[in-house]
Amino acid sequence: MEPIASKVNVNHRRYVLIVDDEEINRQMLGFIVGSEYDVMYAENGRQALEILRANSYRISLVLLDILMPEMDGRELLDILRSDSELHRIPVIVLTAEKDAEIESLRLGAVDFIPKPYDMPDVIMARVRRSIKLAEDNSLLSATEQDSMTGLYNKGFLYVYADMHGRLNPDMDMDAVAIDINRLHIVNDLYGRAYGDQVIRRLAGRIKRYADEHGGYAGRSDGEFYLYIPHTDDCDALLEELGKDLRLNDDDIQITLRMGIYQNADRSTGMEACFDRAENACKTVRNTYASSYSFYDSKMHEKELYDEQLLGEVDTALAEGQFKVYFQPKYNIRGGRPVLSSAEALVRWIHPALGFISPGAFIPLFEKNGLILKLDKYVWKKSAEQMRIWKEKYGVVIPVSVNISRMDIYEPGLEDEIRSIAAAEGIANDAFLLEITESAYTDNSDHIISVVNSLRSSGFRIEMDDFGSGYSSLSMLASLPVDVLKIDMAFVRNITTSEKDYRMIRLMIEVAGFMGMTTVAEGVETKEQLDLLKQAGCDVIQGYYFSKPVPPDEFEQFIEKEMEESKNADS
Repeated sequence: MEPIASKVNVNHRRYVLIVDDEEINRQMLGFIVGSEYDVMYAENGRQALEILRANSYRISLVLLDILMPEMDGRELLDILRSDSELHRIPVIVLTAEKDAEIESLRLGAVDFIPKPYDMPDVIMARVRRSIKLAEDNSLLSATEQDSMTGLYNKGFLYVYADMHGRLNPDMDMDAVAIDINRLHIVNDLYGRAYGDQVIRRLAGRIKRYADEHGGYAGRSDGEFYLYIPHTDDCDALLEELGKDLRLNDDDIQITLRMGIYQNADRSTGMEACFDRAENACKTVRNTYASSYSFYDSKMHEKELYDEQLLGEVDTALAEGQFKVYFQPKYNIRGGRPVLSSAEALVRWIHPALGFISPGAFIPLFEKNGLILKLDKYVWKKSAEQMRIWKEKYGVVIPVSVNISRMDIYEPGLEDEIRSIAAAEGIANDAFLLEITESAYTDNSDHIISVVNSLRSSGFRIEMDDFGSGYSSLSMLASLPVDVLKIDMAFVRNITTSEKDYRMIRLMIEVAGFMGMTTVAEGVETKEQLDLLKQAGCDVIQGYYFSKPVPPDEFEQFIEKEMEESKNADS
């Protein structure tokens, strides 16, 4: 591993904060350590805390007196120990009391210097040792390398970037996230080994660029990262990294996308800096051309908006701001469409923000783990509504509810759903559990095991959004699925695209051969309905019949169905 000294600007020295209420003591210590370190001063703990919070990324050590007015050293040590950002800064206690030495070490100090300060060489040795140990421990706390490329992993990159910032506080730096466009297509066409070679080729260029420009390079979860001195020529950066990554001249062109957080605000923390670069990178997804985007004020506003939503989830759940709507599904195999079930869809009606689109909060909750709480809420509300309709109309309307990837990894998932159904007197087979197609490709062995267990308890499983991911028709043979939901993207074009129509017919034929029911989503016109019926589809849902509606409005579909069934029987 390359030593840190070779990667930082040695012209910028580390900072030491001296905290003592006696001016003479401050001057003496400042004179001793000032030969090697830049010095800041505070007269008491309260003033020191303000300085630390404003300069946490640049201060390498605190020399702290114990007995001071306003806020003494013990109180400050206690605050630093519990602060997620400041606890990493080592503290050496200044004291003439033996008892205070032991107590201070117990409170988190790394060493102590006895008064009076008559041994400057000893003081400097302890200061140097404490700073070195703290920095070495920071580096050793992360696993160093990405196994495929040899680049730093994300945690190790953060440590180096943070240390660089503290030693070079006036240097403007850019956080950059880099991704390969449509890498899965490259893997599908040429094989995973080919794709891995492309990744290593790109990693070599990123590492070389970082070394030549005094930056750092990393990789984590398939994405590359650069922390480099600020550049205005992002075109040149992208061109240098992305020029012909193909292994052979006749292979498809391989391009990059890049997100840049320029002049990164280090006070937010390195993780936040690279999150912002990643967010910018995501805005140029699904492009065949190399492109880049900057983190800007609009993204920052969205960040603040997202934080607001995340912070209000518990209140929204407690106050019932989330409403469960239901969209009817109709069986079209007979002479007339027959109401067969419904899909539960959640809506957020915020008291101040009004209607919040599911597209705004569901991906956010999935990313932050809050989808578990929301899904359980929807399961309970759906089961309650099924019971209400059963008591009111004497019939059970099966309801589809979403099971996210995170739910599948939650211990006790099956017991949770089973207890919800039992509490409302609902049979397990009336709960239709929707799992997206993409979830089956993520640790499929575990997911298949969980789904098989759910099916053995009587629950029916629907594969949602089939056709939107990367699974194949032949893959269906190995998956525990009862219902195949065809992605609405295919339905949207069946009246104008013969290819999409033939694809839907193929899906329906394969599903039928395997004993699966087919559901088509997003049906909006009579022409689409007729083509789907002609293709042999079992069930459809979409705006042709109704948008998702509140429970009381859904009852009109139940009452209409009961009336039509009665007339048909008579």
